[in-house]
Amino acid sequence: MSQQAAYDTYASPFSTRYVSPEMSRLFSQQFKIATFRRLWVALAKAQKQLGLPISDEQIQQMEKHVETIDFHQVHIYEKQLRHDVMAHIHAFGDQCPDAKPILHLGATSSYVADNTDLIQMKEAMRLLHAKLLSLIQKLSKLAKLHANDPTLSYTHYQPAQPTTIGKRFCLWLQDFYQDVLDWERLENSLPFLGVKGATGTQASFLSLLNGDEEKAKELESLIANAFGFSHVLPIAGQTYSRKIDLSLLNSLESFAASAHKMATDLRLLAHEGEIQEAFEEKQVGSSAMPYKRNPIYTERICGLARFVISLAQNPAYTAATQWLERSLDDSSNRRLCIPEAFLAADALLNLLAHIIDHLHVDAALAKQHTLEHLPLLALENILMNAVKKGESRQDAHETLRSLSIASKKENDPHAFLIREITSRFSLSESEVKTFLDLKTMIGLAPRQVHDFLQADIEPYLTKYQEKKALFPSVDI
Repeated sequence: MSQQAAYDTYASPFSTRYVSPEMSRLFSQQFKIATFRRLWVALAKAQKQLGLPISDEQIQQMEKHVETIDFHQVHIYEKQLRHDVMAHIHAFGDQCPDAKPILHLGATSSYVADNTDLIQMKEAMRLLHAKLLSLIQKLSKLAKLHANDPTLSYTHYQPAQPTTIGKRFCLWLQDFYQDVLDWERLENSLPFLGVKGATGTQASFLSLLNGDEEKAKELESLIANAFGFSHVLPIAGQTYSRKIDLSLLNSLESFAASAHKMATDLRLLAHEGEIQEAFEEKQVGSSAMPYKRNPIYTERICGLARFVISLAQNPAYTAATQWLERSLDDSSNRRLCIPEAFLAADALLNLLAHIIDHLHVDAALAKQHTLEHLPLLALENILMNAVKKGESRQDAHETLRSLSIASKKENDPHAFLIREITSRFSLSESEVKTFLDLKTMIGLAPRQVHDFLQADIEPYLTKYQEKKALFPSVDI
């Protein structure tokens, strides 16, 4: 194919722009079909071990051709047979003719298709888990660095009470921490379908093994162990329950919501200039307005996160509409939504890592914006003090509310508020000014940051300190 011809057909943005080579490889046809073949090899090895007449030569011939897949020949067979797994069986059999008589013995298509899906998703969860660990480590360093730096918090996107930049990082960090715990659980508990046969009864394997029930169970364990699964589904139809897909994609949806929340917050803060994405020397913000510095990566995260959230609705429909022991209306659907969901989650992590590594935090500007809203920000603490001195909480609240409104009509609203508060609540000017100390106004925010990092984040990161993640460079 010429270079120009490559642009004449649709190419997924995940493959060309967003995802890592490692995640892309996991959902490639090469990895998928090579895994089919590894499953057929494992089946033959286990059957031989349990006494079926399968030779070492047959197994060696199969192993030799696990990776050498003739996709053109597969395509020819599928056009004739209208059955993708049978096409792969015939193409594999052509390459290892001695093994052809025992290839796929006792199995159904779901043996290779469903177990491959589970293998792919387990490997994908490992990649995502490692990347999210790295992301949490990056965020925790920023949280610790800015644990004491005051910034204005917002409720309803209106100025509220002072907090710290580190505390805000921890709001995002806590969401990701919940996600990583969920991913850890799913990665460790994901089951193997095993060898269940046409309707899940294992009848074909029981027949092959002369009715030996223990050998039929051992067959499953041998194959599951070969692929790193400690648990085999005890109950299945021909396929594994599609509730498994639902759980996995729900966890990706939850992570996407966390990513969207963080990216949205950064977009809002970029407007204030307090926290901004890096902006390259020759980067263009707008084709029309030369001065623009649009937050392109956080916007991209929001777009991709919405895509993942929408995909997570899909497996619920699939799980709900499975007919008895098996129907095939899920196949074409799952080929699309499962890989795309994992690829999109990988893209989100790559973008988040890029943003955090190049984030510009202007703590001085954040403090300046906070100071601009004094003494309004001190009114809650003044209210608490008034009540401690015997004032009615409701009466004091109304007084302070009225004063805050009236101050907006004054030329010097700050001086007006301090003057009126001292007279209305029998406070000296120096007492009022103690309530304007940002160190007091940020409350327990610095302590909360340090406690959270020390109690939850740092022990979890230590648990996985050997687990490393690779992030591709984000160059566009």
